[in-house]
Amino acid sequence: MARPFTIPSAVQSRFIELPDPALRLHYLEVGDGAPLVLLHGWPTSAYLWRNLMPTLAAGRRVLALDLPGFGQSDKPLTASYSFRFFRRVLDGFLDALELDAIDLAVHDLGGPVGLYWAAQQLDRVRSLTLLNTLIYPETSWAVKLFVLASFVPGVKHWLASPAGIAFGMRFGVADKRGVAGAIPAYQAPFVDGAARKALLKAAHGLHPAGMKEIAAALPSYRGPVCAIYGTEDRILPDVARTMSRLQHDLPQTSVSALDGCGHFLQEDQPERVAELMAAFLSQSPTTA
Repeated sequence: MARPFTIPSAVQSRFIELPDPALRLHYLEVGDGAPLVLLHGWPTSAYLWRNLMPTLAAGRRVLALDLPGFGQSDKPLTASYSFRFFRRVLDGFLDALELDAIDLAVHDLGGPVGLYWAAQQLDRVRSLTLLNTLIYPETSWAVKLFVLASFVPGVKHWLASPAGIAFGMRFGVADKRGVAGAIPAYQAPFVDGAARKALLKAAHGLHPAGMKEIAAALPSYRGPVCAIYGTEDRILPDVARTMSRLQHDLPQTSVSALDGCGHFLQEDQPERVAELMAAFLSQSPTTA
């Protein structure tokens, strides 16, 4: 089986077929034990987590999913890419792998996707880790500008193009030199027009009402919560305020702010992020 660019040797690239919705999903996996599910955002993939996974696999089965519309997973143009669609996908993925309770870590668009799924079944979430993500329906000017740009003819096509993706990845890190070698892996899934259309649909599909459901349900969560964010995030410039609000709503939240990190902190400081996540997860049971 072809490996998705350069990933640590212990990490396996796998595919799974879902019956409903009918999708072929790609994911990365390493380790054994209690399952930890990692969700990426826009326009990345499971590849974003590659350098963290071996560290996180101490006593855990770590699974990084390519959400539909991204990476090597199917990119159907008929899908809504709505909150309910992604919830069905996550339910199908976990059911196919016979996973019940999980640790959940999310980033960027993966935050709303994962948190909406969690909001419907908080008892299945052993712990939550949130990295530079959206949580609340109130969004910054930067998010509003991105959404607007993604509808503008010409501009939207550039955003989903290899050139636009390269720009976004460089814009989203503190160290542009460090991310340079990874950019081709993020560009590769979007070499054809249909895939780019799916990428744009994924940017439009999450309705604000779903964010309100997340904000309403989240304060009821009683499990451990960890928030890690890069302070130099130009994509979500209000991330510090978001994490502060999270800590207010969920006082059990531990917050780590990383200087020298942008939005894609897994690219800027993968070792430090992995260490912080592993330390947090070590406080939770590692039996499935």
